[in-house]
Amino acid sequence: MKKDGTQAVLRRHAEEQFAEELAALAKQDDRQRPPNWKLSPWGVAHYILGGKLDRGIEITPKYIGNRRLVEIAIATLATDRALLLLGVPGTAKTWLSEHLAAAISGDSTLLVQGTAGTAEETIRYGWNYALLLAKGPSREALVPSPVMRAMQEGKIARVEELTRIPADVQDTLITILSEKTLPIPELDDEVQAVKGFNVIATANNRDRGVNELSSALRRRFNTVILPTPATADEEVSIVKTRVEALGRALELPGDAPPVEEIRRIVAIFRELRDGKTTDGKTKLKSPSGSMSTAEAISVVNSGLALAAHFGDGKLRAGDVASGLTGAIVKDPVQDAIVWKEYLETVVKEREGWSDLYRACRETL
Repeated sequence: MKKDGTQAVLRRHAEEQFAEELAALAKQDDRQRPPNWKLSPWGVAHYILGGKLDRGIEITPKYIGNRRLVEIAIATLATDRALLLLGVPGTAKTWLSEHLAAAISGDSTLLVQGTAGTAEETIRYGWNYALLLAKGPSREALVPSPVMRAMQEGKIARVEELTRIPADVQDTLITILSEKTLPIPELDDEVQAVKGFNVIATANNRDRGVNELSSALRRRFNTVILPTPATADEEVSIVKTRVEALGRALELPGDAPPVEEIRRIVAIFRELRDGKTTDGKTKLKSPSGSMSTAEAISVVNSGLALAAHFGDGKLRAGDVASGLTGAIVKDPVQDAIVWKEYLETVVKEREGWSDLYRACRETL
């Protein structure tokens, strides 16, 4: 509980967490804004990618990666095409979609979380059955979905894990995206989208074939593929930034993680992901997991919690070893073999990594 009586939430929405940056950008952003946008496309890109404003105001980068991909995503949302962010797990699809919605609409909460059990009502609308039985179909009894609310308010709706949604439910979006209209046949009525409305969907490359998008729905999206970080330095920067932010949110005691430890974890993830060592001299077997940047962040974060609460507050090899093993060994048979081989052929022989080798061997 804060001093003002409000509760300290675990994770604030992007538009709340970065409210000062958004306000500063809005004040200095004199470029043309599409209808109902809080910032111009330039301002949205500046918020996402970071940089300095007048009077020394610093905008922190929310996404570290290819600038052109971000610009294409923003430009898409300024048209009548919806945006599909596609990539392997851990490429910041959800993170980017949240910040795009926060910068454009000032509201990132109009969210549909896709699962195998997502029903058509989750995308269109539902009913308050008490009112429906008492008064029959009416606007009062209708319960709008996040997508319907986004249409009514001229905001961005987010659909997470689109390919996990059953195909017939996915196709509910076709009329919404093509006609910008949501029919309500029970009331002989419809909801027409207000200017500013659009949809950001995310999908996992590895879900391809689970519920493949129909060609009709795919045509309604402009697809931007988010790659894994291009360089080790870029990935280290992403992990460091996110871990520090999470540490502040969780109020973890202890020191910030040393960059050298983060660099070792990132090197392991990249080598196992690529199937070869950094120098290209040794081929490696890859585990069944994604070895994503998000997993690396989780390993460092759990190590920090161990060091803070059961150590001296300094992150060491013993604190990250169990997290590494847990992230890599998803299949207890095949992945365990891959991890043991990597430890013996790479980690054991690498100068300055003997502490990590011993700590990881103890977890097997």
